[in-house]
Amino acid sequence: MNPGIQSGLAEPMGATLRDGGTNFAIWAPDAIRVELCLINEDGSYWSFDLPGFTKGVYHGFIHDIGPGQQYGYRVHGEWAPEKGMRFNPAKLLLDPYAKAVTGELVLHESIYGHVANDDLTFNDLDSRPYVPRSVVVDTAYDWEDDQRPNTPPEKTIIYETHVAGLTGKHPSIPVEQRGTFAGMTHPDVIAYLKDLGITTVELLPVQQFVSEPFLLAQNKENYWGYNTLAFFAPHAKYSSAGTAGQQVSEFKDMIKAYHRAGLEVILDVVYNHTPEGNELGPTLSYRGLDNKGYYHLTEDSRHYLNFTGCGNSIRASHQPTLRLIMDSLRYWVQEMHVDGFRFDLATELTRNSQKDVDLEGGFMTATTQDQVLRQVKLIAEPWDIGHNGYQVGSFPEPWSEWNDQFRDTVRDFWRGMSGGVAELGWRLTGSADLYWDQMNGPRASINFITAHDGFTLHDLVAYNDKHNLANGEENRDGADTNRAWNCGVEGATDDSAILELRRRQMRNLIATTFLSAGTPMLLGGDEVGRSQQGNNNAYCQNNEIAWNHWKFTQEQQNTYDFVRHVIHIRQEHSVFQRNGYLNGENVDFVNVPDIAWFRADGEKFTPEDWESPNTRQVGVYLAGAVRSHNRHDLVDNGFYWFLNSGAEEVEVTLPNGEFASEYLLRFNTADELHWQGSEPIAANTKVVLKPWASALWMVTRRD
Repeated sequence: MNPGIQSGLAEPMGATLRDGGTNFAIWAPDAIRVELCLINEDGSYWSFDLPGFTKGVYHGFIHDIGPGQQYGYRVHGEWAPEKGMRFNPAKLLLDPYAKAVTGELVLHESIYGHVANDDLTFNDLDSRPYVPRSVVVDTAYDWEDDQRPNTPPEKTIIYETHVAGLTGKHPSIPVEQRGTFAGMTHPDVIAYLKDLGITTVELLPVQQFVSEPFLLAQNKENYWGYNTLAFFAPHAKYSSAGTAGQQVSEFKDMIKAYHRAGLEVILDVVYNHTPEGNELGPTLSYRGLDNKGYYHLTEDSRHYLNFTGCGNSIRASHQPTLRLIMDSLRYWVQEMHVDGFRFDLATELTRNSQKDVDLEGGFMTATTQDQVLRQVKLIAEPWDIGHNGYQVGSFPEPWSEWNDQFRDTVRDFWRGMSGGVAELGWRLTGSADLYWDQMNGPRASINFITAHDGFTLHDLVAYNDKHNLANGEENRDGADTNRAWNCGVEGATDDSAILELRRRQMRNLIATTFLSAGTPMLLGGDEVGRSQQGNNNAYCQNNEIAWNHWKFTQEQQNTYDFVRHVIHIRQEHSVFQRNGYLNGENVDFVNVPDIAWFRADGEKFTPEDWESPNTRQVGVYLAGAVRSHNRHDLVDNGFYWFLNSGAEEVEVTLPNGEFASEYLLRFNTADELHWQGSEPIAANTKVVLKPWASALWMVTRRD
């Protein structure tokens, strides 16, 4: 035993400060020897063999090692790729439990465990100068009186954004803090989100990530961050204070500032794959520690199964791998105080040892019963690219899901390609056809039209084809087509009419997102019509293409004002915040159905109207009652919402009789500047609504 190191403890995993030193513990069950490398700022280092070994965990304790110490591992074992064994002590490995990471990944032949283009041949070049290092961290922090907002799903407004994209060009933020966690806390940024009506900020990946080798070869970088290397560490590049552990405190400062403002922060997390890619990828951590345990391998054990499109797939069905994921999730909730997670390609995490989707397996069982995780928001991207990977409507309580069927149905309706309105009816009311069996109610559906992956809202209605040449893949990446969005343009007489129609369609899509039952999500920048010049896959564009801009034209300010207006309508009226499904039954205290559907002439919808592929208009009456637990409560104003995706204007008759006697216009998307009415109008009034437009009236009196 080296006299400078003691056996230490096998728990907890990672580097833990205690008793005047640091305990190190790492999972490497098939290794024959593990070296701990302690690295100085000048690059010099010294190594110790970890002397303890307990049930697959190597461990050791060293006195006088404290916060800021850089370290990594060299793991000795069998090099037998044909058996799934890829140990290579020439590679400095990152600790999967590292709480902070410093240094960049540099493209160099030494980062690969094998020689070029031959995954069977051992590469003995030392990777230490070219790979990130783990950092010992003191996690102590004064949270003061920090309290989670705990915003209910039905009251939640999600804003999907990027730390650097949101803050990198903000003129009020000091230059040195732009693009960082500190920049996120600037009062002007928080005030902007609050004014817009946001309750919950969803950050694109902020766990330590690296860029793929093919991007590094092009002098590009992974901007979005869906290439996580360290599941416990805040991304060092987003720290303005330093990368020797300061990123941890700066992240916590951000969370505390948002909680004080009443805002939640949820993280987009990528546990489904790692940056090590397939058998020809680099060896950075997991491959060199327990290749067979961390990854789904083919039957020959040499190659990697790829349910993610990223070269490998995490084997969450393996108990130590599942423990890593669960420990990471609990760490971010308990230690970092985040308010929830959106899981990238969540279906991949449910695949069992037979590689089949198993929604009753280890990952789902662990997350759904965990008392820490049940207190925060859990959102699935409910698909991967493997067999049976599409699982929309299948994730159980307490999960919610990205509802791509909402996205596609609403888009098709507003571009005149829906084939009727039957499916739209499900989407407007919370997608009970998808989620009824999951017992979650409308809260299960995360309603969105655009997200980071795809066209922005502006580009969705402005481009029929992608323009991704800047990505360096000859425009082959990203979705192939946007399908026709030039509906109505053929009748426009000049450029200004075309631009106005596009802005109207943006307003239609925004209104549909925020007035439908479910939890709405807004892509950051869509509130002002941010454009990526037609790039629908800006994952490697850390530049003007992908950043938010803060000097708004008058048209952009008008868009912002409309988005803000619609969000506040939702926030102010409980009828749009439903946590139960409406079913058309009469509400006793107003003697009208909780929901009713109308044609333009004021007559109720018939089965023929629902079934006709030619139906292009629908009116939705909401009585002002919310159905919850088989009863009606939370009395609110009633509303009448009419949607016209036809190419002709339509005369709309406002429902009369028991439904209402008086209405007040809250918005008309065909009016770019003056959406609201100033005076109530009587029921049975006929109102002309332009093509490709929607309008919302509030019931101000019932007789």
